[in-house]
Parts: sequence; C-alpha cells; structure tokens
Amino acid sequence: MAFLERDGKNVYYEHHRGSGGRAVVLVHSWGASSECWDTTLIALLKAGHEVVLLDHRACGRSDRDFDDVSVAAIGSDIAALVRHLGLHRPVLNGWSLGGAAVVAASAELGDAISGVVLTGAATPRYTPTDGWPHGGAAADTEAMIAAMGADRAATMRMIANAAVAKPLSDDLMQSLWLQFLASGARAPDTLRTLIDSDQREILANLTVPVLSLHGTDDAFVPLAGARAGIELCRDGRLVELPGVGHTPFLEDPATYQAELLRFLAADQA
Repeated sequence: MAFLERDGKNVYYEHHRGSGGRAVVLVHSWGASSECWDTTLIALLKAGHEVVLLDHRACGRSDRDFDDVSVAAIGSDIAALVRHLGLHRPVLNGWSLGGAAVVAASAELGDAISGVVLTGAATPRYTPTDGWPHGGAAADTEAMIAAMGADRAATMRMIANAAVAKPLSDDLMQSLWLQFLASGARAPDTLRTLIDSDQREILANLTVPVLSLHGTDDAFVPLAGARAGIELCRDGRLVELPGVGHTPFLEDPATYQAELLRFLAADQA
C-alpha cells in the first residue's frame, strides 16, 4: 500500500503503470473510496492507460483525522500526487464531489494536465446562488449531515440508494453502502465545504478540454447544472446518459467507458 504524506498524515493512493496510454487520475465521490472505480480501472488498464487512484482525506484507507478535510485540501492532495509521481500531463477524472476536487486541482496544476473529466460532478456549484439557480438548498445538505449524526448506517444506505436510477445488483449496492459507511467522522465536514464552493471562474479559465458525463436522472446534481457548467468551458462537451442517475460509470458502464476512452484517445496537443 502506498501513501502520500500530507499535513503530517497519510493519503492512500494506487499507481498502475500503463503501456503507452495517457495517464488518468480517478477521484471518487464524497464518502466513497477508490474501490468504486474497479470496473473503470480494468477498462483503462486494458486500453494501456496509466491510472492513479486515491482516497480522499477521511475516506477509504486514508487517515481519518485530518484537521482540514475541505474540497480545496483534497484538490491540493491531487495536485501534490500528480507532482509526486511525475505524471506527464494527466487527465483528471472526478465523480460528484470528486469533480469539484479535480477542478480545484486543475487550477493549481494549469498546463501540467491535458484534460478534465466530470462524472456526475458537483461543480461549478452544488447549491443555488445569484446567477446560478441549479442544485439543492444548503438546508437539505445540512439536514442530511444531521441525519448522519442520528442514524449513520441508515443514512448512508439512503444515500447509496438515491445515487442510482437504474437497478444495480444487490452486491454492488452493498459495496456502495459499505464504502460510504467506512468513511470517517470528519467526512461530513468535507460535504459542508461544498455548500459555498463556487468554481465558475475556474471552469471558465480552463484551457484544456473538458468532458462531462452526466445522467439525465441524477438526483444529486441536476442535469441543468451540468449543462450550464459545460457552457462555461472554453472547450467542453457534455454527454447525457438517458435514464442514468448519479453513478454513470456503474449504471451504464459500456457507454461511460466508450466515451471516456474516446476522450483519452484524442489529440493531447
């Protein structure tokens, strides 16, 4: 097991070396872990890509007692890991809150990356504000955090169930629930930092291609927000997955993997 030291504690990561393909960094959603990417990882390795995965602070196999568990701190971890491993202009792919984290990392890395993939991403905003009517109310997020404090196991199961629109196997649903349940007590603080996170300016200033893969039936990040977000990008493309919820890589893996591999095969110049 490999760890990157950050703020005196450890962030877990995996580095799978490829056979000539582009480097890709996979960043999971709030409360989950890098294990969510298992089928995506297999497809990328089969295509020859170099793949890096990490567990957020307070999630998976990373230390749970970081003082700073913000989206910005996770983004900084991603940037530090790219530098630590000497990755050559990787593509950053973030799911849900992980999408906000890779956008934060992109701002720090600049031309050191070659693309961004937003998978059901909670960016540029998760909640409505002036000029941005998309997303759920901040009070809803706070209510969900409060519910975790009252019955954590049941709330995490509810979150796992709400993440999908297309039926998944019982085993896969159990895996998602257990990933959420394995997150640490500080993980809700990460979610709270998403409430006021505003990345509209960062998205507008990205100079690399951006691919957004978003389910039409996403219950956490409305499709309207994904449409508005991709319009901010200088070079952005949105792929809408019909009938799919918040986990497009699990609910429609064939389409998701095909679109991801197509993006990775594009000219890196």
